[in-house]
Amino acid sequence: MSGANGSTWRNWAGNVTARPTREVSPASAAELAEAVRRAAEQGLTVKAVGTGHSFTATAATDGVLIRPDLLTGIREIDRAAMTVTVEAGTPLKRLNAVLAREGLSLTNMGDIMEQTVAGATSTGTHGTGRDSASIAAQITALELVTADGSLLTCSEKENPEVFAAARIGLGALGVVTAITFAVEPVFLLTAREEPMAFDRVTADFDELFTENEHFEFYWFPHTGNCNTKRNNRSAGPAAPPGKLRGWIDDEFMSNGLFQVVCSLGRAVPATIPAVAKVSSRALSARSYTDIPYKVFTSPRRVRFVEMEYALPREAAVGALREVKALVERSPLRVSFPVEVRTAPADDIALSTASGRETAYIAVHMYRGTPHQAYFTAVERIMTAHAGRPHWGKLHTRDAAYLAEAYPRFAEFTALRDRLDPDRRFANAYLRRVLGD
Repeated sequence: MSGANGSTWRNWAGNVTARPTREVSPASAAELAEAVRRAAEQGLTVKAVGTGHSFTATAATDGVLIRPDLLTGIREIDRAAMTVTVEAGTPLKRLNAVLAREGLSLTNMGDIMEQTVAGATSTGTHGTGRDSASIAAQITALELVTADGSLLTCSEKENPEVFAAARIGLGALGVVTAITFAVEPVFLLTAREEPMAFDRVTADFDELFTENEHFEFYWFPHTGNCNTKRNNRSAGPAAPPGKLRGWIDDEFMSNGLFQVVCSLGRAVPATIPAVAKVSSRALSARSYTDIPYKVFTSPRRVRFVEMEYALPREAAVGALREVKALVERSPLRVSFPVEVRTAPADDIALSTASGRETAYIAVHMYRGTPHQAYFTAVERIMTAHAGRPHWGKLHTRDAAYLAEAYPRFAEFTALRDRLDPDRRFANAYLRRVLGD
């Protein structure tokens, strides 16, 4: 186990920094447990960090920062049970590549794969799906080190009350050391990307959701234009995007040119509406067929800050129309598209989709652009529709609000009281969203 005096830690977006007392990189669950026990003896808090893709301070600490660099790799692929067990620090991109080589796949995933498996699941990372839920909902077992340094394994059969909560545990119940996911034989998805008018998407939202396994769309503020994406299982054959077209769409347009547009908008905000009208009309339809992670995920190199709320699915269109009206009547200048996705109800205590059919509305601002006025105004709309904020994205909600938003909130906090009575894993963010 390596350890060092802490230097400044920054998240991906650069909006959160922390100066831990020291950093530790355990190479095993036993070494991690020892690090937790030693921290307890010294009266220090402990937080594990992934790749820093959360926009909140959920992993920030002035105590001991656990880095997962050495807790990586595939422990076991069980073809009889159709599961894969991985160390907590394994990046999703590595897991996806290994599974593909083995002829396997996760059922659903988010739209980036830079995060560690523990970081992604602990904060509720999700993609979009009519029937298939978040990455955490695909967990069948997990292992974590609790505040007293003991190693706890949980599943539906073993410590089921912990399993019900720890799949999205926010780092509040312990440090996850390994995760077992359900997998299935690798399959093909056909993606159909198509520009569509805002009024048509919103009018046909229920139909588009019902007819597609994975539907999402992006609305371009200051315009009446959207881009839709429908992913459905396919018998094949595989037909990935051509290298040139893929580079133009995914690198030049979505990253390189978009970076230039965002930089221009930050420097001269008045240009944003005109540029948005031109760029949103430049999109063209395309279809391609490939294995899941190559369809679900894409590179995101333009840095931003983000807020996302989960709403009852039936409230999403009305809320989005309110956001559009807000942008149109205000002096706000927004260069980033607004993203809309869905998820089925699940049974995880603090999942944003816990117990209800869900739609997500995500708003972004280019890094370095003032975002507070926009996010505050959008948050007011979302909370009026019983919205639940994404745990890893910016919001101002506190435990009093969240206790009303989550029917099983008290179940989670009672478990936290039992597993971490001395708040070894606490920080300022958790005190705000969970209480002391």
